[in-house]
Amino acid sequence: MEVIFKRDRIVVMVALVAMSALAWGYMFHEARAMDHTGVCCCAGMKMSGPDTNPWSAATLLPLFLMWTEMMVAMMIPSAAPMILTFAMVNRKRREQERPFVPTGIFLSGYLAVWTGFSALAAVAQWVLHAKALLSPMMVSTSPIVGGGLLIAAGIFQWTSLKSACLTHCRSPLDFLMTDWCEGRWGAFLMGLKHGAYCTGCCWFLMALLFVAGVMNVWWIAIITIFVLLEKVAPKGLFVGKVAGTLLTLWGFWLIATQSSISFK
Repeated sequence: MEVIFKRDRIVVMVALVAMSALAWGYMFHEARAMDHTGVCCCAGMKMSGPDTNPWSAATLLPLFLMWTEMMVAMMIPSAAPMILTFAMVNRKRREQERPFVPTGIFLSGYLAVWTGFSALAAVAQWVLHAKALLSPMMVSTSPIVGGGLLIAAGIFQWTSLKSACLTHCRSPLDFLMTDWCEGRWGAFLMGLKHGAYCTGCCWFLMALLFVAGVMNVWWIAIITIFVLLEKVAPKGLFVGKVAGTLLTLWGFWLIATQSSISFK
């Protein structure tokens, strides 16, 4: 039986790595295309040179696809412990001849929540561009906006909502033991619930993509690694609070320095 558990774990892990690697690979491809041609492949929009005209409503779809791709790349690594635990519990239930469902249904529920977040993020980017608050390379042009996002994200790291959501994400087995729902629909609902907790934990960190560039691959990687550390490191809660302090200080520094430069 132990061999079967290991095999299932490997199959799920390979699938998760493949999905994440595919998303990261395409994101690197888009970033290189923007560097060389100034055009975002996924969004199909020119990202270099003056671009002060509002985007059309049709732009929302490619923006949504771009954000969805990024969320898959960024969130699957940190969701892997929960998904692997679900697969383990599922396998034990199968061995006990109890009802079980494919792990992919749980994953689809989780990704459905982040897909909804991607839609909201696409609208936010569309609005920020229309207000000339984003550069052609998708970086905040306002120190007030950029600094404000950093300060808000830093403060959020210290809130009880952040702690509650992060504690949930750090305790996959507890969640599955207390919130298990039978059947395919039940698995999808569990995925939705976990996705909601995960989004509640990380949404402000995702908003920081507007600070250093939505398609800045290195910035995306830093946020991805930080989210993973928060969820799996032994002192993840402490790491989050330290990061919150640093983000807040960075935000005040950005507003103070950039605002003084703009007044000169």
